[in-house]
Amino acid sequence: MHFIKLRKIWYLISLVIIIPGLISLFTNGLNLGIDFTGGNILEVRFERPVAIEKVRQVMASLGIETSRSIQKSGQEGKKVTYLIRTKALSQEESTRLQKALGKLSQMTVLRNEYVGPIIGRELTRNALLALIGAAILMIIYITIRFEFKQGIAAVIALLHDVLVVTGIFSLFQIEIDSTFIAAILTIVGYSINDTIVIFDRIRENLKVRKKGEELADTINFSLWQTLTRSINTILTIIFVLVALYLLGGSTLRVFVLTLLIGIVCGAYSSICNASPVWFDLKRLEKKEKLV
Repeated sequence: MHFIKLRKIWYLISLVIIIPGLISLFTNGLNLGIDFTGGNILEVRFERPVAIEKVRQVMASLGIETSRSIQKSGQEGKKVTYLIRTKALSQEESTRLQKALGKLSQMTVLRNEYVGPIIGRELTRNALLALIGAAILMIIYITIRFEFKQGIAAVIALLHDVLVVTGIFSLFQIEIDSTFIAAILTIVGYSINDTIVIFDRIRENLKVRKKGEELADTINFSLWQTLTRSINTILTIIFVLVALYLLGGSTLRVFVLTLLIGIVCGAYSSICNASPVWFDLKRLEKKEKLV
């Protein structure tokens, strides 16, 4: 298989995944958790076991939405702790909820906090600034170590990964919290590392390229040389993430799911997008010189 000759197929696959996600982002947006929209966080400890369904029933009886997360955050002997996230509650609603939950078992309120939406706006702004700053620094670094066009190709591949992940979360309306941002930044770091390894191999092979050998063939040979390494790396990471998703508890699931999607996507874009995009940029450079 010649990765470069098949690059239009890789581009098409990426567009088929990205376009529905972009449409969903513009029409439905993301399903933002209280870290972004604001709301209440109530952490309570029951002195004896209380089923999570009982907690949901109490909230439903008070007319408090149960679509937000109710997480079992700990257990010590018979004592069980729940972390309850709700929409913004008035003082009266919060008091009624605590009294109703107290009827299930003797209960201690460990935390009762209100998170304002302004924090969510700050998180979003800081995340965008972090991504933009990282992209600029990556372009500078890759330009110094390799060349400017490879920096542009690498950032395009990173943008591809971010769009795929956010698009999938928008399509399926999976609720996101602040850990989603941390996962996106982690994906960016992983993906650029994989791309740098491939670009480094291409650079080494260009030094010993035979006379008359096409650039596409050199790139394809380099991709095949690094393919085993890429597959082995991603499989070991996936094994860990799947274990975390299944056994790590509900508090980690958004973070782990984001990483799972993003790291698979990052491995794909490093192989099938970054190098082919750089090849097309080099072709455009040659055409400009001819003109």
